[in-house]
Amino acid sequence: MNLRRDVFQAIADPTRRAILLLVASQTMTAGAIASNFDTARPTVSKHLQILTECELLAQQQNGREIYYHINAKKMKQVADFIEPFRQMWDDRFNKLETIMKAYKSKK
Repeated sequence: MNLRRDVFQAIADPTRRAILLLVASQTMTAGAIASNFDTARPTVSKHLQILTECELLAQQQNGREIYYHINAKKMKQVADFIEPFRQMWDDRFNKLETIMKAYKSKK
């Protein structure tokens, strides 16, 4: 059975978010990524597999080493999906701030 991974389930995990932050600045091997965590290497490999299946990370083989790097196109799709929600909450907080300022000035 071929399990399709959901991007938002993948980024819900704090370790996977940390991996994305690490790899965002430079390409890294699985070993280099794993050295930043206090977990077993197979655990980090499973996280890398999930991120790769979701296409948030891409792999590039160089000799015997596999390097992981951010798939910027997929990350942009995620950001584009989230943007309207961010704008909505910004608007709500701005309205709340306006109400609170008006309330304080009446006191």
